[in-house]
Amino acid sequence: MVNPSQKSAGSTQGGAADSSGAELSWPLTTWQGWHRFATTDPVAPPRPGDPPRSTEERLAYHSSFVTIRTPAIHTLATQVRTLMILGRHQQTTARPSLIVTGPAAAGKTTALLNVGRTCHLAHTRKNPPPPGSAHAAVPVAYVLVPPGATAKTLITEFARYLGFPITARMTQTQITEAVCHTYTQAGVQLVMIDEIHRLNPRTTTGAQTADLLKDLSERLPATFVYAGINVTDTPLFTGVRGAQLAGGATLVDCGPLPARHGTRHPFRDVITDIENHLDLQQHNPAPSPATPPTSTSAPQAASDPSSAKPPSRHQRRHRTHHQNHPRHHPPASTTSPKPTTAPTPANLTRQTAQRTHNTPGQPPRHTPTNPPPSVTRPVASASRSILLTTDGVGRASRE
Repeated sequence: MVNPSQKSAGSTQGGAADSSGAELSWPLTTWQGWHRFATTDPVAPPRPGDPPRSTEERLAYHSSFVTIRTPAIHTLATQVRTLMILGRHQQTTARPSLIVTGPAAAGKTTALLNVGRTCHLAHTRKNPPPPGSAHAAVPVAYVLVPPGATAKTLITEFARYLGFPITARMTQTQITEAVCHTYTQAGVQLVMIDEIHRLNPRTTTGAQTADLLKDLSERLPATFVYAGINVTDTPLFTGVRGAQLAGGATLVDCGPLPARHGTRHPFRDVITDIENHLDLQQHNPAPSPATPPTSTSAPQAASDPSSAKPPSRHQRRHRTHHQNHPRHHPPASTTSPKPTTAPTPANLTRQTAQRTHNTPGQPPRHTPTNPPPSVTRPVASASRSILLTTDGVGRASRE
């Protein structure tokens, strides 16, 4: 196993430029590359009051792909932490695993790397290497499934991560034994396998590779996390072999962000975080969606007669009905209504005499057979309330 504290020859001389060039040559699928990724502080957005950056610095900042904590990352981190705690006390069978699925470019690899970095830093903080130790702890392993993977090529990727030599004469069984022994001695607790959708258990080589993953999950004291594109729609986790892999696994879907989840707004929160992490020369942050935009033109437009909409057909018909039948629909008065007084027999008699005047072409409105409506008014009494009904000719009766 390679000592992560050792540097290559090119990184010890030539300053920071040579060091960065030598270190960047190590991919994440090797311990040197993963250790550099996990221990390097992620880039931070500019703070208020900082001097403006140059164009080259801003391009380098945006090309580093700042990680924004999405609901998928939060769910994955919680599930991984829970499964690692539960798996510590499970010795007889395979530990519970995790499957990360979703469409392409949904952030599966980003979520996987972010959770792996968190686990790596948490482990090294709680378990620092002893003074004088030649080898540091290796809590996390990151492996990519190669295209057209066979069982031997996949187990070779596991061996290449820790950097121990593999000869051409070694068989798959020998490599597997060396990987299981080295990973156990190194203290690997989390194994992340990306691009798992490249496996096809329906073929002979794919079936052997699936059997290898099942064997490793039972022999290694680590929690396995698989990530791939829409793996639930592939034959990887179906059938006899797929059921063995997915039997004790928890599914995490990196699908589209919902507009609302309970009292939170995941989509709006992600857009706000992206807005806050931009580093532009003339950047005006958009107002928060929770605050409604204010406008001063709306009241003016409402008070402007020229901006009023023409009446609809229903409104015109209703207006014509009001004009033809004013008795049923009295016109609305814009002035304050005059105070009304209680009718008296003399007033009612005068109103009755006016109503008996016939209009040409119309029958008389009030006849003895069609008396006017009676007016009822309450009269307060010391003992009870009495309703006096006054008819059109001034007679009062008690009801």
